[in-house]
Amino acid sequence: MITKKSPALFQILFITFFLFSSALLFPQTVPEKSYSDMKWRLVGPYRAGWGTVAEGIADQPNTFYFGGAGGGIWKTSDAGRTWRGLMQNESASAIGALAIAPSDPKIIYAGTGQVALRYDILDGDGVFKSTDGGETWTNIGLKNTKYIGRILVDPKNPDHVIVAALGHVFGNNKERGIYLTTDGGKNWQQTLFVNDTTGGVDLAYDQLHPDVIYAAMWQVRVHPWLDYYIPQRGNGSGIYKSEDGGVHWKKLSGGGLPDGPLGRIGLAVSPASTSRLVSDESERAGGQNSNSQIVYATIDAGKSKSGFYRSDDGGKNWKLMNTDPELVSSYFSRITVDPANPFTVFVMGRSIHKTIDGGKTFTIFKGSPGGDDYHFMWINPKYPDHMITASDQGTVVSVNNGVSWSSWYNQPTGQFYHLAADDRFPYRIYSAQQDNGTVEIAS
Repeated sequence: MITKKSPALFQILFITFFLFSSALLFPQTVPEKSYSDMKWRLVGPYRAGWGTVAEGIADQPNTFYFGGAGGGIWKTSDAGRTWRGLMQNESASAIGALAIAPSDPKIIYAGTGQVALRYDILDGDGVFKSTDGGETWTNIGLKNTKYIGRILVDPKNPDHVIVAALGHVFGNNKERGIYLTTDGGKNWQQTLFVNDTTGGVDLAYDQLHPDVIYAAMWQVRVHPWLDYYIPQRGNGSGIYKSEDGGVHWKKLSGGGLPDGPLGRIGLAVSPASTSRLVSDESERAGGQNSNSQIVYATIDAGKSKSGFYRSDDGGKNWKLMNTDPELVSSYFSRITVDPANPFTVFVMGRSIHKTIDGGKTFTIFKGSPGGDDYHFMWINPKYPDHMITASDQGTVVSVNNGVSWSSWYNQPTGQFYHLAADDRFPYRIYSAQQDNGTVEIAS
């Protein structure tokens, strides 16, 4: 018991308190020499994580690239048997868009920052460019766009590039919109700006007529808490069309399109539609008849107006083909059209949905096991049986029209939330992976 007759005890307590406080105010640093010999090493696991975007080289059917939600860019030259990490040491690791120049596959553009609706998405650092097939990268601007949804490259001119920038989704910023460069990224022009809460999330064109471009704008405001169930819709959302390579834009309205407020929109133009529908006279004259293009869209319009839309006249008139809620989402909404058939379309979602009748009916093309939450799909226009898809379980390749797929146990791109180790020797490591359960690996 402490009494007035024990001053020494008070002195001891005071000195102890002083020393403890001093340690907090003036922490002792660990000498650098005590850890300078420590090196980082990859222990795995070689189990893939969230793939956001993927593309291949048409004339090299076994060569593909993909971007990860937090893993940079990866390349395979053997149709997915092995992958090699690229863009692993840049200022941003989250990839939202990837585009290979059709006229020169050594030129690659990467847009950083995720555009999936989450409260914990990684932002980016603008657009990166490679001129050596992905071996080295240079940041070419648009740093304040934060999140980039899509990039299109002119099929004949690798310096003519269109970028859809969603912008800083956690706050207002004027850098949202559609950007154009005609000199390979040396200079950028913001050619479409709606407002400081609306940005570009998707782009689509027909490579036969690249001057005709469609853009999806999305009014979105994400919060740093779980707001998955708060609809991200606004009157700024909509579909825009340019007929001069992205310089000028016109908002499409009426003709069957739902009125606002709208949520996320996905777009695709059938690459076979123009050659099938354009008149012989226009084709011989070298003209462009954008009114013959088949355009597909997934539109979040709420209630009974959400669904899969189709236009057979370049966006003038639209028809709601299917109201299946699985076709519309703020988390997916990517569309891929079969390059050989304008009415065969794939829609990304928790599974890949496929239609062979232009959207009237859908079946499941690919799902679990082996994949869940599909974000992107690319089909080789010259070898349509070669395709690649990116999902939360990694990125896989098929060379037989989807009959079989490569492994996802060859990409160390998983995102891990927690880390633990046991007390065995040698010890084992445990961690919870995004959308993939828990793993146990040897140290």
